[in-house]
Amino acid sequence: MKRFAFQLSALPVMMLAIGLGGEASPAIADWPAFLGGQAKDQIEKFSPPIEWSPTENIAWQAAITGYGQSSPVIVGDHVYVTAVDGPMKESNLVACYSLADGTKRWEKSFPSSLQVKNDLYTSRAAPTPTADEAGIYAFFESGNMVALTPTGDLRWERDLMADYGKFDGRFGLGGSLVQNDSSVFVLADNDGAAYIAAFDKSSGKTIWKTDRTPRISWSSPTLVPVGDSHHIVVSSSGSVDGYDPVSGALLWTFDDVGGNTVATPIAVGDARFLVGASPGRSGENAEGAKQSNMLMQIVPLPADGATQYVAEVVWRNESATSSFGSPIAYRGYAYYTNRAGVLYCIDLNHGDTAYTSRMPQSNWATPYGIGENVFIFGKSGTTSVIAAGDEINMVAENQLWVASEAEAGETLYGVAPLPDGFLVRTGTRLFRIVAP
Repeated sequence: MKRFAFQLSALPVMMLAIGLGGEASPAIADWPAFLGGQAKDQIEKFSPPIEWSPTENIAWQAAITGYGQSSPVIVGDHVYVTAVDGPMKESNLVACYSLADGTKRWEKSFPSSLQVKNDLYTSRAAPTPTADEAGIYAFFESGNMVALTPTGDLRWERDLMADYGKFDGRFGLGGSLVQNDSSVFVLADNDGAAYIAAFDKSSGKTIWKTDRTPRISWSSPTLVPVGDSHHIVVSSSGSVDGYDPVSGALLWTFDDVGGNTVATPIAVGDARFLVGASPGRSGENAEGAKQSNMLMQIVPLPADGATQYVAEVVWRNESATSSFGSPIAYRGYAYYTNRAGVLYCIDLNHGDTAYTSRMPQSNWATPYGIGENVFIFGKSGTTSVIAAGDEINMVAENQLWVASEAEAGETLYGVAPLPDGFLVRTGTRLFRIVAP
């Protein structure tokens, strides 16, 4: 809502009077990974508010030490965030907050193995961590990986550059972690030592490591259900690849793709997923990206012995582009957003464009479809709430911070949905939005 009369306090944590009767008592639902991971299907049951402002439907805000671009993850009442600190990103930070009231429970600092200038042109704690009941697993663009208990005690740590070679990339790494019950998976796509690897959650030991062709990319892997199993699907700078999460074996590859350097593949039911691609800031990937915003399907092939697979295109949409946020599928439509703030609504069955519409702001965070609406989180704090469906209908526009703060260049990077709202993360702040 466009009301900016009241400036939020600069205190690290601030509770606002929103009819909660003092300290919040949240309904708990885990959001343990980037875009929810395997918990994302529960989002259908959530009931977030449609409207909020700096003085309305904000339970609390908390300051984050350092600066980070990862999304918050949630297990129970524990909210975990990562950041980097220092002029040369000397420190990797992991912090835990209370979901109920935003109190910082603990913060841990670890030395970085790759010290580069801390500025706008390199990733800053961009990989989103994963979490479970045993604690948090965090990976940084420096190659450092740590596992901590819910109380902040160190379980294990790894230095992947010391083990497997130095990362080399103009803007750092951005791939978020993926997990299943026993393993955490790391994608390290860069111009140096490039690979995908699985690590034992209990010990940190390497289960398998599969080398990849060096390339510049910041996309994240995802687990796509295929029958009774899953494939780790990676869409990254010139190929889309599927891996066995148990062995690391390459199951299939698809190379008729381009401009797929940021967007994460998004599972759409069994064996299907959306791919997003961008022409690039200067149009350098225009031709490849034109053919690469698409729905794909993993198809088993008849074979003696182990099943073999191929990935096929279900449809391509030559108009849509996807930049920082990934595409989503919701209620029969796919939604793509690009760096210019243009929203593309596409029929999920056939790939035809239902409409295009320009949003007030471009977005870094991936949109979410919840209830009757799609929430598009603009990078400068304006969230556009549109009705799901084949016609554009703007339901609400909500500004999270006051205009003077937006002018200062604060960026909204990550969102974790809750049963009654959202956790929203900027480089230096964490907000909890709640239903009244």
